[in-house]
Amino acid sequence: MSKKSKKYVFHLTDGEREMLREVIKRLAGTSMKVRRAQMMMKADASGPDWSDGQIAEAFSSQTSTVARLRKRVVETGVEAALASKKEGVPALNRLLSGKQEARIIAERLGKSPAGYVNWSLRLLAERVVELQLVDSISHETIRSILKKTT
Repeated sequence: MSKKSKKYVFHLTDGEREMLREVIKRLAGTSMKVRRAQMMMKADASGPDWSDGQIAEAFSSQTSTVARLRKRVVETGVEAALASKKEGVPALNRLLSGKQEARIIAERLGKSPAGYVNWSLRLLAERVVELQLVDSISHETIRSILKKTT
């Protein structure tokens, strides 16, 4: 079987190798941390130097997962790659503040408009614009705000 060239190759130092062995031996941390430690030990170019496919098969994982782990080890180091990845900045900024959301919820709990038994999402969206809480808002945004409260 021919080995495909790997883009991210790393060599563990003796200290890093010992730290990974300790994590595995003591089952220190989450199961994912132990699994990442095992994967790093197998991917070590100075050690077993398994291919991404071999590692993925051995740990019932995807080859892309192994490739991402290799990349993290090379770019951030063994300890950072071992730790769980911190969440970054949210993709979208919040559209409404907490006070605005509270006002929408209060409006929903209040009396429904004349001719209606209950508030619909679209009616509530129109009401929020009438109250000048925002310039425009989607009924889906209203739905997600109300969903958080149940």
